[in-house]
Amino acid sequence: MNELVNRPAYLEQLIQNRDVDLVKIITGIRRCGKSCLLDLYHQYLTEDGVDDANIIHMNLESLRYRNLLNYLAFYDYVSERIPRRGKTYLLFDELQAVEHWEKAVESFRLDFDVDIYITGSNAYLLSTEFSTLLSGRYVEIRVLPLSFEEFLRFYEFAPSVTPEEKFQRYLQFGGMPILREYKFNEARSIQALEGIYSTVILRDILQRNAHADQGMLQKIVLFLCSNIGSITSPNSIGNVLLNEGSMQPGKGKNVAGKTVDKYISMLRSAFIICSVGRYDIKGKQLLKTLGKNYVIDMGFRNMLLGYRDADRGHIIENIVFLELIRRDYRVYIGKVGENEVDFVAEKPSDKLYIQVTESMQSPETRERELRPLRQISDNYEKIVLSMDRSYIHSYDGIKSLYLIDWLLERA
Repeated sequence: MNELVNRPAYLEQLIQNRDVDLVKIITGIRRCGKSCLLDLYHQYLTEDGVDDANIIHMNLESLRYRNLLNYLAFYDYVSERIPRRGKTYLLFDELQAVEHWEKAVESFRLDFDVDIYITGSNAYLLSTEFSTLLSGRYVEIRVLPLSFEEFLRFYEFAPSVTPEEKFQRYLQFGGMPILREYKFNEARSIQALEGIYSTVILRDILQRNAHADQGMLQKIVLFLCSNIGSITSPNSIGNVLLNEGSMQPGKGKNVAGKTVDKYISMLRSAFIICSVGRYDIKGKQLLKTLGKNYVIDMGFRNMLLGYRDADRGHIIENIVFLELIRRDYRVYIGKVGENEVDFVAEKPSDKLYIQVTESMQSPETRERELRPLRQISDNYEKIVLSMDRSYIHSYDGIKSLYLIDWLLERA
């Protein structure tokens, strides 16, 4: 087994939920570190004095469990191994391999003194049937690829490498933990990302959606990766593909829009794409149209499109979006009058308004970034994040922060 690198923020979430009567469901794209997290948690339980017999840890994608494809066989197998005395911790990796697994999980909860932890690589794990059966009785812990702060802990750098150079590596390679093995070898890293991406497309999307067209799916992924941080709608994407000859015209443009919407939903379910809705700040309501899409990891985008430094503005916007999600914010695109605010980030007790730009040096850019924030009349914190190391830290009460510093401060 490879040396486990701790991810304390996620491990802490599992520890905080220990022995709470909820099923802990760890979700995230394949190879983002869910299995390692379960291994770390297993290690934590052992070190905390839990007897080995009271930890049942299974990866359901292993051929060892090839006969446990339905919930009855799975239930019988596990039940026989649960000790009569003491609480037993059930750790199930890639549980989507078992058909109707949720029936077995609910039965374990009712029949035994157990604490249950599950991982899965697609959102079908939390599909309607499951939500109905376990409604209100589970907590989702969503694992993302490495943050910049984790990236610095995962990799070793020579003392001479500057923070900016490290950040550049992060923008280029992304945060999939497996890439650490390749020590920034670009060709090998791209190969590894291609392998993960193909598995996600084939196993988490096409296997579950028999009528999906792989070529169309690929075109939509490429379009979304080329347009991260741009306001789009399924209809507008459909029209672009229609004009490129990628889509057969139907009875109207709406057919293309519905098709695109379905494919984006599949990509969201496999955790490749995150969609963000728009929020009218003055009217205090969610808008139904024109959201944005972000990619779960820059490595995938660069593997598909090639790394282009010219896109840095949109790339850093994507990085900020993921960091806000990591910090447990609910994130929207803000609309204030005719202007857009890149992010409205909310928690029950907190709200932030954030603009992201490569640089605030030119007066035109500075005015463009500050104007929407100045139009917001409430007293929540307003921030502009940029790559400028500037001595100006505030414009009329709007904070101006160096992006790298912000990424490395833990909220």
